[in-house]
Amino acid sequence: MTSKKAPGSKRAALPRSSDRTKAFAKDWTRLSHSGRYDMRRLKEAMLLLIANDASLGAEWLDHALLGEWADHRECHVGGDFLLIYRLEQSGADEQIVFVRAGTHAELFD
Repeated sequence: MTSKKAPGSKRAALPRSSDRTKAFAKDWTRLSHSGRYDMRRLKEAMLLLIANDASLGAEWLDHALLGEWADHRECHVGGDFLLIYRLEQSGADEQIVFVRAGTHAELFD
């Protein structure tokens, strides 16, 4: 027997398309090879952002950046391990671009 659900509970936002910068690809390789960072947790954050189901939870400390990074956002993957990304709007479509990953010292100094 099928259960009846309200029409609103069956709807979902279209997943975002994604891209990455060359710097992000280099960061990924460097961080993976170091063995010091939880790359599965970074991947989890990326998949949550692509899914576009809801904003990231409070545990990710997601926030907008200022200054030269003004059009970017940052989330904390764990401790001082960060993911910097930006959202680009093209008509009705939204794309997420993964820009950098690393520590505060690596990314902002």
